[in-house]
Amino acid sequence: MFKISAFSRLSKVSLKTLRYYDQIGILKPRKVDHNTGYRYYAADQLLELNRILMFKELGFTLPQITQLLQEDITLENIQGMFKLKRSEIQQIMDTERAKLVRIEERMHLIETEGQFETGQEIRIKAEAAQSFLFQKAIGREDDIPALFRQLDRFLTTEIRQLIQGPQVVLWKDIEGKEDEFEFEVGYFLTSELQSPPEPFQVRTLPAEPMMAAMAFHSSSKFDVAACVHLAKWIESNNYQIKENELGRELYLPLSPEQDAQFIEIQIPIQTK
Repeated sequence: MFKISAFSRLSKVSLKTLRYYDQIGILKPRKVDHNTGYRYYAADQLLELNRILMFKELGFTLPQITQLLQEDITLENIQGMFKLKRSEIQQIMDTERAKLVRIEERMHLIETEGQFETGQEIRIKAEAAQSFLFQKAIGREDDIPALFRQLDRFLTTEIRQLIQGPQVVLWKDIEGKEDEFEFEVGYFLTSELQSPPEPFQVRTLPAEPMMAAMAFHSSSKFDVAACVHLAKWIESNNYQIKENELGRELYLPLSPEQDAQFIEIQIPIQTK
């Protein structure tokens, strides 16, 4: 048995918190000396306390935790809660990391005043009609990594064998929305897929005889500037963007060890 001070040091939980947990009945000491008022805790109560702290990390309130402890939640259910929370935290981290990258990119664009960087070539390319497996979603640009993680969880072995090339994103503006878009996120297929399972859809992207394309490394601080340079190039070369045709972004991971991608932006164009 440990005095509350020793139990506090072992658990790294403050005396004030332990006394409060005793007061509300969520973790009462195993023994109280009625002569001195000292609280004593047993070693196995560290496990009880760990479960309480775990539920707090998952976002439950103390009254909710009290109810959960009474229900004796199984280990399998706890693991499921943790996986869900981990996924939520990962999505928040990805969103905040993407925001930081965008800030750095926009600062770089301001510092260079939109000047064209060497090594960034814009070229015209033709794209053949391609079978496209995709899922529709509405969100912000920062949501794209999480959308692909969600999509990949539904990929069966059969579908993975038909996937060809990089991740593909098609964008469409939503009228009245300032920073939200309608996305089609997915993959090109090597052959037709009959009756795709939910949440997938399959359609054939039309052939595009003229695409203004620019490719760059995702760590080059060039993502924001790329659209500026593409727009200037289209304008200065007397082209115009085709209406009602969606632009494409292709993402190709460089290696499993690197958190970086090779990105190509494709804009369908036509002569004026």
